[in-house]
Amino acid sequence: MKFQYIHNNINVLHLDRSLEFYQKALGLTEQRRKEADDHSFILVYLSDEAKTHEIELTWLRDRSAPYNLGDNEIHMAFCTDAYEEAHALHQEMNAICYENPDMGIYFISDPDGYWIEIIPRR
Repeated sequence: MKFQYIHNNINVLHLDRSLEFYQKALGLTEQRRKEADDHSFILVYLSDEAKTHEIELTWLRDRSAPYNLGDNEIHMAFCTDAYEEAHALHQEMNAICYENPDMGIYFISDPDGYWIEIIPRR
């Protein structure tokens, strides 16, 4: 039996703001979307240029309260060949929420508070 890892889902409160963040901060682009016939939800799938994995953003029309992320111990991770350039961009966006210089990594936070680890390609 063979499985392929295809996507992670996160729920977002403001879809347009999240789409803008993921495009600007990580260069992800919309691959496809699905909207419920009654407009109660929208699913948007984002991916990088390799298109081997996607992030599914779920927007729920009737949701108005921020999502409870608990201790926020679960996170996504992205690596980059342009670590210093990425750091400067994320600093300019005021998105950096935690840095660990000893490990050579940092985290950014999206508009809903999800943490994303940024790692230099090694």
